[in-house]
Amino acid sequence: MRKAVSSVLFQTLSLAGRNLFRQRRRALLALATVCGGVVAYLLAGGFIHWIFQDMRESTIHSQLGHLQITRPGYLREGLGDPYRYLLPAEIPDALAPGRDGIRTVAPRLAFSGLVSRGEDTVSFIGEGIDPQREAPITRAITIVAGRDLTDSGPDAVLLGEGLAANLGAAPGDRVVLLATTADGGINAVELEVAGLFATITKAYDDTVLRAPIEVARRLMRVEGATSWVVLLDDTAATARVADALGERLPPDRYEIIQWSALADFYNKTVELFSRQVGVVRLLIALIVVLSISNTLSMAVIERTGEIGTSMALGVRRRGILALFVSEGALLGVAGGVVGVLLGYLLGLLVSAIGIPMPPPPGMARGYVGQIAISPALAFDAFALAFVTTLVASLFPAWKAARMNIVDALRHQR
Repeated sequence: MRKAVSSVLFQTLSLAGRNLFRQRRRALLALATVCGGVVAYLLAGGFIHWIFQDMRESTIHSQLGHLQITRPGYLREGLGDPYRYLLPAEIPDALAPGRDGIRTVAPRLAFSGLVSRGEDTVSFIGEGIDPQREAPITRAITIVAGRDLTDSGPDAVLLGEGLAANLGAAPGDRVVLLATTADGGINAVELEVAGLFATITKAYDDTVLRAPIEVARRLMRVEGATSWVVLLDDTAATARVADALGERLPPDRYEIIQWSALADFYNKTVELFSRQVGVVRLLIALIVVLSISNTLSMAVIERTGEIGTSMALGVRRRGILALFVSEGALLGVAGGVVGVLLGYLLGLLVSAIGIPMPPPPGMARGYVGQIAISPALAFDAFALAFVTTLVASLFPAWKAARMNIVDALRHQR
């Protein structure tokens, strides 16, 4: 039984291939349409995929890390009184680097206040950090002037590029940080501007400064940290490591937050671009469906007499239906394979050259884009070609199978 089914299927596909080869010009035009659609989808989707990858890693390695550990409720209720939710100064052994793929863990102390230089005063949001532990986490931060905190003294500060512009500050200047301490008093420290930094998010650079955590503790008159930032060896392992840490750290004392829950700008960008890719997919699908449907409809009209003869010789209607569906499927497979190969090669070429892009909304600098075609995207493109050509072949195939034998035999006679 299986051999009979396999034999019929092989004969149908063989005959479908011969029919396509017999109508070379029309088949090549249809194949070019499918390939063009696949290539366009791969290049557009690959560019968006690269943006997602680059933005994800830049967000993780400039601001958030992979995981942040806080006291329960800190992010929801700690804005008004963050120092009620302080973590201890010592990081527990459960977060030791090397365990569960943890690369480093860095304490941070959030604080805010006013920064002054001369007669200029602006508000700021501060991050007290351990420069040595923080270095692997913030490798995507660009030092646009001066030097990093790792190469500076204990009384240094790093200003966001926009914040420094509003203050008129440059590396080497002295600034004063004024803040309300945890117990409600007023305290101030004078620091030297070590350098200016920039990230992918302009709004962050316009308001944030970074200082050694000991300076932040002295300014706010507290000990400990508001969060521990965890950097992993692999972004894909974030959820697994979060679950493992959740089993080792008491949930009534610690809350583990993944980076994706904190990356609001990234999440909105992904949502917007994903919709755009969906529109591109829909347009390509419509073009392919209309093109293949028109190609097979013309083939049905030209082969009406042949169809009538086949049915007169005993070929069942479902055999005619299967023949034309097989022709559409072969076009989809061939177009999908060739399109994926061409798209991948073009993606490599474009990535080698680079795509100069202007600064998008919310970012201060342009960038050079690339095409990142993942296996999932390539499979999606192939599936798009196969499914659309298969769908496009259904109506012409049904039309051919429903022909009246006598009318088909008298066609063009």
